[in-house]
Amino acid sequence: MRQVEIKRKTNEVEIIGSLSLDGVGKTEITTGIEPLNHLLTLFAFHGLFDLKIKASGDLQHHLIEDIGIAVGKAFKEALAGKEGINRYGDFSLVMDKVLVEVSVDISGRPSLHGVFENNANLSITELTKGKRFDDTEFTFTHAEEFLESFLQHCGISMVYVIKSSQGDLHHILEALFKAMGKSLDQATLIDKRRQGVPSTKGIID
Repeated sequence: MRQVEIKRKTNEVEIIGSLSLDGVGKTEITTGIEPLNHLLTLFAFHGLFDLKIKASGDLQHHLIEDIGIAVGKAFKEALAGKEGINRYGDFSLVMDKVLVEVSVDISGRPSLHGVFENNANLSITELTKGKRFDDTEFTFTHAEEFLESFLQHCGISMVYVIKSSQGDLHHILEALFKAMGKSLDQATLIDKRRQGVPSTKGIID
């Protein structure tokens, strides 16, 4: 079973929980940040990962970053030597007036890149400036803080393209996290035809 415990304690935060890659999408998530609770629930539900997180801490920034670290490390541990996994995943997801495509590579070379398809010359931050997740202080920048920490600590490269963004920030982020869950579900699945690690190098760090 690809199942691990989640534990992280610093002078600023304490995080406990568990992760199963071969789950049914069952979640118990309490971070103290309601938008993050919601987005992680969507991610795990649509990725069919069982995810439990209970987190407490001082600042929102510290919680977001450290939850990303903790969940990222858990994914990497659960994947172990990565034998037999598909490695790659890609999913396009429509939600109301939003269309987001997410592609992932469990490569051991972490990175995050995102663009608005029709606004390639502007950053995501510029295009979402002033937008909030409903009536909270949660912004796209907060979501990217989580994603950066998560991807860095699980060794995944991810590119997302927001192809249509007529909806509000709530729907943009929901579509992004759902699509990430679906693409990581594909990438983490075991292909019985695959012998060993899906790399000609014979290893994925």
